[in-house]
Order: sequence, then C-alpha cells, then structure tokens
Amino acid sequence: MTSEQSRTHRQGPATLRGRALPSTTTDQRLLDSRGPADWVHADPWRVLRIQAEFVEGFGLLAELPKAVSVFGSARTDPGSQEYRLGEEIGAKLHEAGYAVITGGGPGIMEAANKGCDQAGGLSVGLGIELPFEQSMNEHLDIGLEFRYFFVRKTMFVKYSQAFVVLPGGFGTLDELFEAITLVQTRKITRFPIVLVGTQFWGGLVDWVKNTMLPGGKISPEDLDLFHLTDDPDEAVRVIVEAHQEAERRLAEEEAAAKAAAREAGDGS
Repeated sequence: MTSEQSRTHRQGPATLRGRALPSTTTDQRLLDSRGPADWVHADPWRVLRIQAEFVEGFGLLAELPKAVSVFGSARTDPGSQEYRLGEEIGAKLHEAGYAVITGGGPGIMEAANKGCDQAGGLSVGLGIELPFEQSMNEHLDIGLEFRYFFVRKTMFVKYSQAFVVLPGGFGTLDELFEAITLVQTRKITRFPIVLVGTQFWGGLVDWVKNTMLPGGKISPEDLDLFHLTDDPDEAVRVIVEAHQEAERRLAEEEAAAKAAAREAGDGS
C-alpha cells in the first residue's frame, strides 16, 4: 500500500481514502471561480435547493388561515361551465371562512383563485416549474413557484384542511389519489376530499366500486374517503360539516381527558 493509498481524508461526515482522495480542499473549490459549473447540478447541491424550497414554503405559508385546495385542469376554457363552477366554489369557500389554494396556473386553478379573490378572500397559488410556459394567474395574493413536485405536494397537504377536485387530467388524478392514499394509510389526519362533476368522475367511481372493491383491492370503508357531487353548495357543506364534527370530537376528547385528570388527582 502506498502512502497515498493509506492517507485518510475527512470531508464533513465522510471518510475518503485511495482513489477517492480529493485533490483540492472544500474551501478551495468554493472560492475558486475557475473551471466548469457542473457542480451546481450535482446531487448534494440539489439537496440544498430542496431544503431551500421547503424553508421558503414553510416560512411563507406558516401563518395561512384554514384553507382548502382546489384542483382541476389547466386546459379548462374561461367562460365554460366548469370554469364558472370553479369560480363559484372559490367564492363559496371564502364565504365559509377558508382561504383557497390552487396550483396557481390557468383553467380551473385560475377560476377558483378568481372566485375567491373577487369575493374578497385570500387566494394562494403554488406553481411548478415546467418545460413549457405556464404563468401564474393574476388572481393571487400569495404566489410561490416550486422546482420539485414533491415539495409542492407537501405544501398542499400541510396547509389544506380539505381538497376539492374538479375535472382534470393526469396531474389532477395524481393529486387526488395521493390525497386518498395518505388519508387511507393514516399518514395524515383525515380530511374531506370532494369530487365535483358526476358525469366526469362517475365512471372512475363506478370502477372503484365495481372492480377494485369486489377484487379485494380496497376495503368497503375506503369508499367513504371521498364524496361525489355536482352541487357547489353541497361540496362546501361537506367540508364545513366534517370540520365541525372533528372540532366537536376534539372538544369531547379534551373534556374527557381533563375529567380523567381531575379524578386521578382526587383519588390521590
């Protein structure tokens, strides 16, 4: 073994020997402006970018009031029935006391933001960097654009108390089934998931009921994880009533815990 092979170099938590020994120090590489810029595309640098996105998102949204995320197609035409439905739902969510969060883009996202904004509510958009141009809509009080889908999804789940899902494409399906999976597996506290559009979603719901359930791929109670409707008032009512029921149960649990603590104190 040569002296070079036996030499050990500590680089943060890593130990390097032999062919892995660096020819320069970390400080030297940081301060040296010469050479290629490939390092900005390396995985360790990506980790810092990911961390920065989480920090920025958490910091910006930390004081957000209770909110509902509305999902749907970016391709929905303004003036269409689905667009008007999105506007109505955005307005009614504000009237029920919720901020509205969308993906920040056009179509259904714009409609929900617009309805909320014009009704005087807090309108939020969480955009995503895409290879094709998709600018943030103009009806946002808070807009934040992400590089990474999984960071953006975390923000939707963390800062939403419910999901409303209007007709959409693969991205909408992705958000829908991720939310259902998180609730089903109890990775997150259960919250309402409302599908709006029986004609659009009916075939999918029938397939879930008539194929997945009989095949043993889901449990009967999993069908209660979402609610299907055409009525925007019903969509909002489902959310409000679910939250009222959750608050009632929490109050009962807290009262029971306090009573048990008092009894334990009296018994001692």
